[in-house]
Amino acid sequence: AYLDCEFNGFEGELISMAIVVDKTTYFYEALNCLDPVPWVKENVIPVILKHPISKLSFTAKLEEFLNQYEELEIVADWPDDIKYLCKAMITGPGTMIKTPVLSFHLNRIDASSLIPHNALADALGIICFIKKKKKKNFSDI
Repeated sequence: AYLDCEFNGFEGELISMAIVVDKTTYFYEALNCLDPVPWVKENVIPVILKHPISKLSFTAKLEEFLNQYEELEIVADWPDDIKYLCKAMITGPGTMIKTPVLSFHLNRIDASSLIPHNALADALGIICFIKKKKKKNFSDI
């Protein structure tokens, strides 16, 4: 699965998250961002294209999505994406949502996106970039 997150500037709060298995199987949700930094207000908020939900609903939907799988490898192109996913799984001191076995893979790439700064479109861009690269490398062998 491929992960992308949008957040309110450096170390800011999570705004949206996408975990994409394929074009039809994905988690994509957004949270309220009441005080976006100027860059986020201009570049991220207009392209979220998803009504924000409460943190409680977000966490419940994330748990439901992840638990469709017995095991899931999460691929991200930036370390903060993994950080925000891990933080979203924590529900309180010493408590977290139920998850399958998760592994994380960080692959720093510059994938293009049909809608830059939309987490769902960016995660789909990561899939396309990696699959094209693998196909190209495979045919070169």
